[in-house]
Amino acid sequence: MIDESAIIDSIELYEIKIPLKEPFQISGGVSYFRSSLIVILNSGHIKAYGEAAPFDEPYYSSETISSVKALYHDLLFKRIVGKKIKSIEDINDILSLGVRGNNFAKAGIENAYWDLICRKNNITMKELIIYKLKQMKVEDRFLQSKGYIESGVSVGIPVDNSIDTLKKWIREYLEQGYRRIKIKVKPGWDVEALKAAREVTGEFPLWIDANSSFDFDTHSELFSQMDKYRCLFYEQPLHHDDILDHAKLCKLVRTPICLDESLKSLKVAKQVLEVKASNIWNIKIQRIGGLLEGLKIYKLAVENDIKLWGGTMPESGIGAIPILTLASFEGFKFPADVEASERWYGADNDLIELHMSKDGKIVVPLSVGIENMINKYNFEKYGRLIEKVS
Repeated sequence: MIDESAIIDSIELYEIKIPLKEPFQISGGVSYFRSSLIVILNSGHIKAYGEAAPFDEPYYSSETISSVKALYHDLLFKRIVGKKIKSIEDINDILSLGVRGNNFAKAGIENAYWDLICRKNNITMKELIIYKLKQMKVEDRFLQSKGYIESGVSVGIPVDNSIDTLKKWIREYLEQGYRRIKIKVKPGWDVEALKAAREVTGEFPLWIDANSSFDFDTHSELFSQMDKYRCLFYEQPLHHDDILDHAKLCKLVRTPICLDESLKSLKVAKQVLEVKASNIWNIKIQRIGGLLEGLKIYKLAVENDIKLWGGTMPESGIGAIPILTLASFEGFKFPADVEASERWYGADNDLIELHMSKDGKIVVPLSVGIENMINKYNFEKYGRLIEKVS
């Protein structure tokens, strides 16, 4: 029996800012750094780590670094410090009471609590996930983990808006061994960008990610035009809060639709099933409020023949561990967005360095707890303590 209870003696909050190797542009904006918040829960001799990784501006979600810091300071840290938490479900209930949304903030704390329970019970995160999935009565074959994920690369919109730059990047990523190419698109950077990507990739697995930037009434014909480029699917083409227009788009195009931003919770996932808006889902731990919600969505998906894959913001290596571990399970069918640290930050700059093999695989760490995997030099170099509560 695994003991999921713990007393939180104190909490430390660090802000990190790691320079990106290349600026990363999606439809909503450009990032030059990976800014995020590292939550450290102290319980006895254990230091447990989680990450909240919104952007500085609210172009992916309504949360930002500033809003998460404020919620931690004003409300959430006070709720749990000095308190005995009964279980992973209990800390979720405490964080969610009277708090709508704010999933990135919740994820940072909840994921740290998963790490704490791993350390307390001397088990890996994979073992704890299997234990929780068994509690949920997930079918045995979906409790199996390969021990690794196949890594797919997410190619941003070049800041110079050059098709040649896009082609150059794709060629380089193919040579490095990534198992899938995904390109970011937006109105004005769409059909021609996809055409160029397909020219480079040939029949290699490819899809587009619009990050909610298109409108059904204005752009549905555009997606019909893109059908001929044989994408695996279109990721979140329409509004970030939409389900119904995605369901309508499914009926107009041959290419399947995948939901990302819209899929914020188990409740929404059930509605997606009911209206048949999508049978391919992206699970992002940050977007849905933590790993526990990810397991609930996983259960629903595998019971309904939904194809899954794991997404990132990206986080640092600290925040990547939960989705890297979950995405190694049998129900995940497409290469994950978890990528080698070097791709984002250059060599040896991540807080936990993730390495990809030449055949595009990233191995799930078998470490008990996150702390002993952290590069302490990089943590001190890129992080600063901004709050301590006890």
